[in-house]
Parts: sequence; structure tokens; C-alpha cells
Amino acid sequence: MSYRILLVDDEPDILEFVGYNLTREGFEVNTASNGVEAIEVAQSFLPHLVLLDVMMPEMDGMETCRKMREIPALARTIIVFLSARGEDESQIQGFDLGADDYITKPIHPKLLVSRLKAILKRLENTEEGATEAPTDGDTISIDKERFIVMKNGKELILPRKEFQLLALLYSKPQKVFSREEIYSTIWGSEVIVGDRTIDVHIRKLRTKIGEDHIVTIKGVGYKYQ
Repeated sequence: MSYRILLVDDEPDILEFVGYNLTREGFEVNTASNGVEAIEVAQSFLPHLVLLDVMMPEMDGMETCRKMREIPALARTIIVFLSARGEDESQIQGFDLGADDYITKPIHPKLLVSRLKAILKRLENTEEGATEAPTDGDTISIDKERFIVMKNGKELILPRKEFQLLALLYSKPQKVFSREEIYSTIWGSEVIVGDRTIDVHIRKLRTKIGEDHIVTIKGVGYKYQ
């Protein structure tokens, strides 16, 4: 499968250099030089993955990520930050806004390509078919193939990480998933996230599907009921 990648950076040299290396690996690459342009291009290009700088004119990467996560057509798009800003606060903010990964510059092109391939592999693993409803009377249903959550007959479009988190918990009702298991399954072992990141995603899910479906098991993790 040929994946589409949107590369967003205000430095022409990076667009050319990184774009060349991605194209050489078989990716279909489009570029944008700022956040405003990125959102416009993304809605027509519909990339599988957006590689996004943080510091850009007109609209920075954080705001761009937030706006992209509000667009239903980009709900399945993976967003990865590629930035020289490596401080914890910047990475936490990126994850809180819906990013799937955060890679710091400088990075060797071969390593960058390997990281992106690993991230896209996780995309493949989430598209293996529908998830059955846990109980006949449950008002929540999930279709992993169409990336859709239904609540009381109404469709909800969730950002990728929220969808993956809900689908994981929903797959085995009453099973308690530890934080470590959630991190490994949803974010992958190479991504460092903290308690705040998962708590933010859980809080957002509860506001959308209801407070009673996801239960916190103090000191352990979460379960769906």
C-alpha cells in the first residue's frame, strides 16, 4: 500500500530533504509551509500521516494539530510532530491536542523513515474489522473498519487515539487494562507518555460517551462496563 504523507515545515530545505527521502521509500508526499496551508492541503490530499513542525508562521503546529482533529475527514489521519523543541512540556501539549507521536530533530533520515513505518504499521493493526457490542443492551457500538462509534443510534467521530483507546477497553468488557498495557497497545513502546496523557484522553471520552462506561481502577488502570 502506498501511504500519503503531508510534510509541513516552514524551512524549504527540510521540505526538500525529508520529502526526497520519503518519496524514495515509496511514500506519496505533499508539502505545506505553514499551518493554514497544511489544513487546506490536508482536506484535499487526505493524508494517512501528517509530519508537522511546531514553530511556523501564520499558525503554529500545535494550533494546526488542534484544528485538524476537529475535521471529520481527518479523523483517521495520524499526526506526528517533527520538531527541534524536545522539552517535556511541548511533547505533553502535543499529545494532549491529539498527536500520535512526537519526534525531535535532528534525526537521521533512515531512522525517521523507520519510525514512520512503525507508526503506520499500528494504523494497519487498527483496521482489521468491526468490534462486536459487549452486551445486547449496550447503547455504544464500534465499527473499527469504518472508524465509527455509535451512541444511541447517533454517530460519533472520535480522534484516532480516543477511538483506539475506547476500542481497546470495549473489546473486553470488565477486563481491567493496566496503564502499561494501554501505553504499549495504543502509543507503542518507543513513545514516552505519562499519566496526564492517558487521563486527558479518558476524560475526553467520558464527556462524549458518558461517565459510567469507563471505570477507573485506582492504582491499576481502566475497564469498560
